[in-house]
Amino acid sequence: MRIFIQQIVNGITTGSVYALIALGYTMVYGIIELINFAHGEIYMIGAYGGLLVLALLGAHHSSGIGIVFLAMGGGMLLSMAYGFTVEKFAYKPIRDSSRLSLLITALGASIFLQNFVMIGQGASDKNYISLNLLNTAFNIYGVSVTSNQIIIFAVAVIIMLSLDLFVNKTMTGWAMKATSQDPVTAQLVGINVDTIISITFIIGSGLAGIAGVLVGFYYGMINFYIGYLVGIKAFTAAVLGGIGDIRGAMVGGLLLGLLESLGAAYLSSDYKDAFAFIILILLLLIKPSGLFGKKQA
Repeated sequence: MRIFIQQIVNGITTGSVYALIALGYTMVYGIIELINFAHGEIYMIGAYGGLLVLALLGAHHSSGIGIVFLAMGGGMLLSMAYGFTVEKFAYKPIRDSSRLSLLITALGASIFLQNFVMIGQGASDKNYISLNLLNTAFNIYGVSVTSNQIIIFAVAVIIMLSLDLFVNKTMTGWAMKATSQDPVTAQLVGINVDTIISITFIIGSGLAGIAGVLVGFYYGMINFYIGYLVGIKAFTAAVLGGIGDIRGAMVGGLLLGLLESLGAAYLSSDYKDAFAFIILILLLLIKPSGLFGKKQA
């Protein structure tokens, strides 16, 4: 039982990160029906943005919790800037083209961002500053929970609840839902669809950037390639919950993290990364619309 609960804790931590990234996938798809495969690289760029903040402040200023939030702020802002730029220069000019053109462009943007960061930052791994504050472990009935895991889960829950309130309780959120349902009619009632799409990319990219910084602190190391596999897993989480559904992306991310953690513990850790693909294939065969998705005629 102790091992089971420990894996639950680990799965919730990983799943919280997947959920934050999956929100970006599902928001963009909900608005313009684009699977933004460059989203994983936006997450990676956010991790580098946090590292840049840490380097500018210096390790001797890294004793308090404030450094964590400053790093998250830096990663979020850099990811927002890149997400906005990718939308404006890569997707907007071909928005009315076929879905295949958008898909190929998304894959091209992903490869470009990977190599852009590799050339600028080098191919070697980069180390995050290790904070004693984040490495503090609490032993609860034999189950170890670190302060880093608590922060990841708390930040993810706060962000997800805030996003849900934003989409359902604000004028901008209603405009996003209206654009998702019918962009032509949304324009007729005075909604600036281009602005709403840009806001959607900015918000989704910011969430991915925060996730990148949290993962950097959690694992202590990043590189230019970390966005590829995590991006695919987050996309799986979005499909699992029902792509286009924000609450579904949250649940899908947490559920995928739990399934991955339990599978690695009780089946084989060698196939940990394969579980996401197995789940995706089974889901597409059994329930293509996802857990919260609605069937479409």
